[in-house]
Amino acid sequence: MKLKSALLMLVLTITTVLTGCQPLMVLDPKGPQAKRQAHDILLSIGIMSFIVVVVFAILIYVLIKYRASKASPDYEPPHIEGNKWVEILCVGIPVIIVTYFSIVSVQSNYIVEAKPQGYQDKEPLVIYASSSDWKWHFSYPEENIETVNYLYIPTDRPIEFKLYSYGPITSFWVPQLGGQKYAMSDMVTTLHLAADEPGEMMGRNANFSGKGVAENTFNVNAVSQKDFDKWVKDVKKSAKPLTKEEFNKLLKPGHLGQMTFTGTHLGFNPPPGHNHSGSAKQEGPTEKSNMDMTGNMDMSENHNHE
Repeated sequence: MKLKSALLMLVLTITTVLTGCQPLMVLDPKGPQAKRQAHDILLSIGIMSFIVVVVFAILIYVLIKYRASKASPDYEPPHIEGNKWVEILCVGIPVIIVTYFSIVSVQSNYIVEAKPQGYQDKEPLVIYASSSDWKWHFSYPEENIETVNYLYIPTDRPIEFKLYSYGPITSFWVPQLGGQKYAMSDMVTTLHLAADEPGEMMGRNANFSGKGVAENTFNVNAVSQKDFDKWVKDVKKSAKPLTKEEFNKLLKPGHLGQMTFTGTHLGFNPPPGHNHSGSAKQEGPTEKSNMDMTGNMDMSENHNHE
């Protein structure tokens, strides 16, 4: 009776605690990349839960069937040889499970590294996302504006992030749009994302990079293309220009609020020259966007690292 009461209290406690929890952001996807990853997470949870249930059922069966009994003192148990079928199952099933997970993981890696499914024929919006202690700088070369610690992105359009760092290695992560990817000081990496629906999301640095990493976050506002164009026009009317002196101040360690500028730092403080982002085909939009505001500046990223 006491055991049943304890189990009942445990179930009620867990239920009460879980009802107060917000849904996990990785399981509330807002884009095709995140949906693929959420699918894989739920698939893994389902398969592992089934395995746990089967193992515990077998354990309970064995404990009951082969529990200690009142045998005579001179009882000798029979000699039992190993069963090859049991051994095959014990080894074969884990091999099958691991093989299946490996195939799913490889397929998903190729999917999330490419341009989002359904957006292959659309021109991506290129955004340079650079980190410093402990803030994020977002440069829009096509729009010629720059923001600090917040993003505006259009829905139903692929976003091509170019990631690098002005300090230690950081990790760019918007859980509701896709997985994390590292930003480093000596190379540019590419991350393809897209938002299927408007809304506000949170992004952060998912890699420990010093005492200020806990607040190294940023907001993501996904809006319609019309609202995005309106935001760009409003920024160009009201924001002050970004100068080299101002940008150098922003790079100093510390936390900042959200800031908006016209112009970007790409002209006077360009990203690293070599790129580990993939094929030249993927670099086409970036190369084009890098030429629009400086005229004589060539920040082409076609020297892919061998």
